[in-house]
Amino acid sequence: MEILMPEPQIYVERTLAIIKPDVIGKEEEIEDLILRSGFHIIQKRKLQLSPEQCSNFYAEQFGKVFFPNLTAYMSSGPIIAMVLARNCAVSYWKELLGPSNSLRARITHPHSLRALYGTDELRNGLHGSLSISSAEKEIRFIFPEAILEPVPTGQRARDYLNLYVKPTLLAGLTALCKEKPADPM
Repeated sequence: MEILMPEPQIYVERTLAIIKPDVIGKEEEIEDLILRSGFHIIQKRKLQLSPEQCSNFYAEQFGKVFFPNLTAYMSSGPIIAMVLARNCAVSYWKELLGPSNSLRARITHPHSLRALYGTDELRNGLHGSLSISSAEKEIRFIFPEAILEPVPTGQRARDYLNLYVKPTLLAGLTALCKEKPADPM
């Protein structure tokens, strides 16, 4: 009789989450919501960005009316930056955050993090990457020591496991069985 086991899930997608200066006091509460939503916190750090660093981080927003206020707000105090991982991390994190305008979020997504912790259009409490490519760029900015390499997904991941991981495990376990240690513990 063959036992059917579910295929293991490999969480390969990562995204950047930032708890902004005005809600840093709610860090534990927010982290608990993140973990209960199925995310794993891979890396975390508390830091304070200078106005210049904020300008570089939000370079894509340069020229917009709110840009000076955004950089002043983001450099006004410490932030908590986290690398979150799970299947479809970017889209799930965006869904959990809700609309960027906290006032709109309260109406359309009342249980979203921005509805719960944001105060207005600018002070929305949390940051989330918009795409996988922006997540990689932002993670490298905040965590320059992070190793982000292309991780295979789908069939490429299964091929990698079959070609490299399974043979190594099989060889190691076979060698262990042949040893038959007197005291395995």
